[in-house]
Amino acid sequence: MDAVMLAASVEMRPGGLVLDAGCGPGGIFLCVLARVPGARAVAVERDPALAAMARENAALNGWSERVEVVEADIADPTLPTRLPRCDAAVSNPPYWPGGSVPPAALRAGATHAGGIGLGSWASLLGASLARGGRSTMILPAGRLEDGIAALRGAGLGGVEILPLWPRAGRAAGRVLLRARRAPRAPGTLLPGLVLHEGAGWTREAEAILRGGELTWAGGSPG
Repeated sequence: MDAVMLAASVEMRPGGLVLDAGCGPGGIFLCVLARVPGARAVAVERDPALAAMARENAALNGWSERVEVVEADIADPTLPTRLPRCDAAVSNPPYWPGGSVPPAALRAGATHAGGIGLGSWASLLGASLARGGRSTMILPAGRLEDGIAALRGAGLGGVEILPLWPRAGRAAGRVLLRARRAPRAPGTLLPGLVLHEGAGWTREAEAILRGGELTWAGGSPG
């Protein structure tokens, strides 16, 4: 769900270029390419096995020519100089700095930072943006403050916060944070999205999961 929600938050012209930082097997950039005509992706992944899987998944969808997977560590200070400027930059970063590690090593790498903080992820997203571009992260609501601080520390501002509530009346479990190159611009708390009602998804969540739609504050993103 996180990958689909993050991909659906991307507003990009047809043929635009998106950066997927920490792409794993490619779920996020594949969703972006499916919903934005002619979109292209540059994806960064440090695990060779996951990078190979991302390339394979792109090929299986017939998008090899539209995807470049770069094997690199996002904390490498030279990485931004090796990447093109992008119209959008997204990441579902490892979000917990500590705590109990999941038993599967692959899952642990996806959720636990391992010494690389949110600031490094935000810095890469910000450094990769072309003029007018926006960066988006999805995080647990418990890391909202850290996420905002990381984006502002990367020279980004105008942070838009979109809460994702599991059910009406419940606290948000996830938040989407979108920012741009405007460090002094104030942030905005948006109405958010309720995901579940009864035994299934809400109509709004279903439209995103099945159709890739997502609106910010009742209108199209931007």
